[in-house]
Amino acid sequence: MEIDAIFTLIIVGLVLVLLAATRLTADLILLGACLVLMLLGILEPVEAFVGFSNPGVITVAVLYVVAAGLTETGAVQWITQYLLGRPRTIRGAYLRMLLPVGGMSGFLNNTTVVAMLMPAIQEWSAKLKISPSKLLMPLSYMAILGGTMTLIGTSTNLVVNGLLQSEKGISLGMFDIAAVGLPLTIAGALYLAFFGNRLMPDRQGALAQMESAREYAVEFEVAAGGPLAGKSIAVAGLRNLAHGYLVRLERGSQEVVEVAPETILEPFDVLTFIGAPECAGELRGVRGLHPHAGDVGKLKVKHDYRRLVEAIVGPDFSGIGQSIKDSKFRSNYQAVILSISRNGEMLHEKIGDVKLRVGDTLLLEAGAGFERRYRFRRDFMLVSGISQRAPANFRKAPWALGILGAMILLNAFGVLEVIEAAMLAGVAMIVTGCLSLGNVRRHIDTQVIIVIAASFALGAAMVKTGAAQYIALKLLGVGVGPWGALALVFLLTLCFTEMLTNNAAAVLVFPIAMSVADTVGANFMPFAITVMVAASASFIIPIGYQTNLMVMGPGGYKVWDYVRAGVPMSMITAVVTLSVVPLVWPL
Repeated sequence: MEIDAIFTLIIVGLVLVLLAATRLTADLILLGACLVLMLLGILEPVEAFVGFSNPGVITVAVLYVVAAGLTETGAVQWITQYLLGRPRTIRGAYLRMLLPVGGMSGFLNNTTVVAMLMPAIQEWSAKLKISPSKLLMPLSYMAILGGTMTLIGTSTNLVVNGLLQSEKGISLGMFDIAAVGLPLTIAGALYLAFFGNRLMPDRQGALAQMESAREYAVEFEVAAGGPLAGKSIAVAGLRNLAHGYLVRLERGSQEVVEVAPETILEPFDVLTFIGAPECAGELRGVRGLHPHAGDVGKLKVKHDYRRLVEAIVGPDFSGIGQSIKDSKFRSNYQAVILSISRNGEMLHEKIGDVKLRVGDTLLLEAGAGFERRYRFRRDFMLVSGISQRAPANFRKAPWALGILGAMILLNAFGVLEVIEAAMLAGVAMIVTGCLSLGNVRRHIDTQVIIVIAASFALGAAMVKTGAAQYIALKLLGVGVGPWGALALVFLLTLCFTEMLTNNAAAVLVFPIAMSVADTVGANFMPFAITVMVAASASFIIPIGYQTNLMVMGPGGYKVWDYVRAGVPMSMITAVVTLSVVPLVWPL
C-alpha cells in the first residue's frame, strides 16, 4: 500500500475518532480533513471541494426550502388531523400513525416530519390515554424507513445518487428505489404494529402521569415586601393554577411537602410547582413571585423581550460533561434554565450543579430571538417557543401540497431531473406566498450541507490513493461470493452510520462498495442501493440519527430502549434489503 493511501486511512480514522469522542462540530472536523488532504498533496483543491458542486448536495439544500413551505403552511398537520382519528386499540393507533408517517417521509425530510408531528402525537396520545413513550420512537423509526421509498425521501438517497452520477454517469428516478423501500417500510410497520406495544417502554404507567415527559418542576420565591407575603396559599390564588400545582414549600432550612391551603406565605419562601411548560409563564404573571433560579436576575434581557422556550440538548452542545454553572450557560446562550426533564423524569437537584446530557429537555427563560438563533443549530436538537408560536398559514396549505405533488410528478414522468424539479418547487413556494423570502436562508441547514459536501473529499481520497481497494480486498479476505460481499457492505455501512452520520457513512463506504463490486466481478448497482438503504438504517444507538435524539427526551427513553427495539429492526432491514436488492438489481 502506497504512503498516500496510508495517510488517507489515518485521516479517515482520526475523523471517526473526533466525531465519536469530541464535541467539535462535524462540519469543522470534515473541513479540517479537507485541508489536511490538500496540504499533504493527496487532493487538489478542485478535488477536495467537488462535493459542493455535486447535484445531490445542491438538491438537499433546495429541498430544505420546499420542506419549509410545507412547514410554515401547516400542510402536514392539515393532513394528519384527518388521518389519526380515534382508534380503539393501541395496535390501531400504531396503524393509524405509522402508515401516514412513512408515506409523508417519502416526500419530506424525515427530520421535518418528526419535528412537526411530535407535538401532535403527544397530544393525541393523551386523548387516547396511551403513554407518549409508546408512540414517539415508532414515529422516528417510520420516518427513517419512509425515507427509503423515494429518491427525495432522505438526503442520503440524494447523496448516493449524486455519487452515481459523478462516478458512473447514472441517475436514479424518483421511484426507482421504491422496489426495496416500500417492502422495507411495510415490514417495519408490521413489526412495530405487532410488537411495538411490548417493546416500547411505558415510563409513566398511570394516566395521571401521562404528560410528564413535558412536565417540569419550577421554583419561585416570595418577594420581600411584595403583595403575597402574609397571605395564605388559597388567598394568593396558588391552589387553582391552570397549568400546574404546588407540591412543596421551603422556608429556610425547613421543608413542607404537603402544603395546606391555609399556610401563610412569608418573604423568601421557595415554592416548588409541577406542571406543563405553560405553568412557568402563568407564575411569571403573579405579582410577588419571581423565579428562584439565581441567574434570572442577571439575564441581560429586558423583561418585555423575555420568552419561555423549550429546548432539547443536542450532541454539539458545548457544555456536555460540565455542570451548568461551570459551562457558563447563561453567558454563552443569554438564557436561564428554569427546569430540566431527563428521560421523562423531572430533575429536582440544584440546577447549577446538573451536568447536562444529550436529550435533556430544558425549560428556559431567554430573549425573544433565542428560538430564531438556535432553531437550526446543533447545540439543541429542537427549540420551540411556548408562549407565542406563530400560527400556520393554513390557507396556503393546498398550494404547498400542490407544489409538492407537481414536483414529484415532473420528475416521476421524466419531464425534469430531480434537481430541476426541486428548484422549480422552491421558487413556487416563494412566489405563491407559502414561504417568505426572508425566511429562506434560516430554513437551510448549512451545517448538514457542509458535512455532506466535505465528506466527498474523504471518498475521493480513498479512491485516488487506492485505500478503498485495499479495504475491499481485506473485506473479501474471508472468501465470500457476491451475495456475501453485499452482506459485508451492508454491515460495514450499518456500523458507520451508527457511529457517524448517515451521509458521512454513505460517502465513506460508497467507494469501498464500488471496489468490492469490481473485485468480485459483480454489478455495482446492488452495492450502491445497499449503501443507500443501510446508511439510513440507524435504529440501535440514539446518536446515530437525528430523529432518534429528537424523541429521546419527550419520550423518556433510555439507550437500552433503542437497543431492544432497534436490533430487531436492523435485522429486518438487513433481511429485506439483502433479499430484495439482488432480485431487482441482479448481482
